[in-house]
Amino acid sequence: MKPPLFALHAVEVRFGRVAALQAASLSVHAGERVALIGANGSGKSTLLRVLHGLVARSAGDFVARVPTRAQAMLFQRPHLLRASVLNNVALPLWLRGTGWRPARREALAALARVGLDGLAERNARTLSGGQQQRAALARAWACHPEVLFLDEPTASLDPTAKRDVEALIAEAAQDRTLVFASHNLGQVKRLASRVIYLEHGRVLADLPVSEFFGGPLPEEARLFIKGESP
Repeated sequence: MKPPLFALHAVEVRFGRVAALQAASLSVHAGERVALIGANGSGKSTLLRVLHGLVARSAGDFVARVPTRAQAMLFQRPHLLRASVLNNVALPLWLRGTGWRPARREALAALARVGLDGLAERNARTLSGGQQQRAALARAWACHPEVLFLDEPTASLDPTAKRDVEALIAEAAQDRTLVFASHNLGQVKRLASRVIYLEHGRVLADLPVSEFFGGPLPEEARLFIKGESP
């Protein structure tokens, strides 16, 4: 087996007195679709940010074999500049060294892929929530990342927008590694090949999706998926 793209051993992250991650150990291999689940404050977002290099460790070891420029991250509420949708997608390509005209061509192709090419010249701040998330996905897609990190990418969307964005995520995951945090267990079943359950910053379960939803679990994880966790 090839070495993992990311490996954590006994990683801790503290924000003052708050332990956001405690002794977290795991690895992520190429082509995996890893779901991070757990209650609010369990450490999902912090773990995503550690993997993406946005948060420093307080202790432990972390190895990343994928350069940051080969990664992309989507947040629950994407940040879009007060500019056209097209320019929002083209700018990261230009910052990476692509000429402005070819960057706009690639950006338009990415927007077509998510069904937003007809809105390319609109101010990105005027898009609906679902459209903004699709624009953010196009922006990530245009950079051809090897690894895509998603932090609750459909949590604030209406059912139709959730369905549209989830379909695009499934398409994006066909040829890249996916790590995402979600409270939507149905979405986890549809998108993930592996589930990691966190509680109070600790990894309590790390199983293939079929075993997580069909086999024995630690009591905390069992109560969580039944909706009975405190």
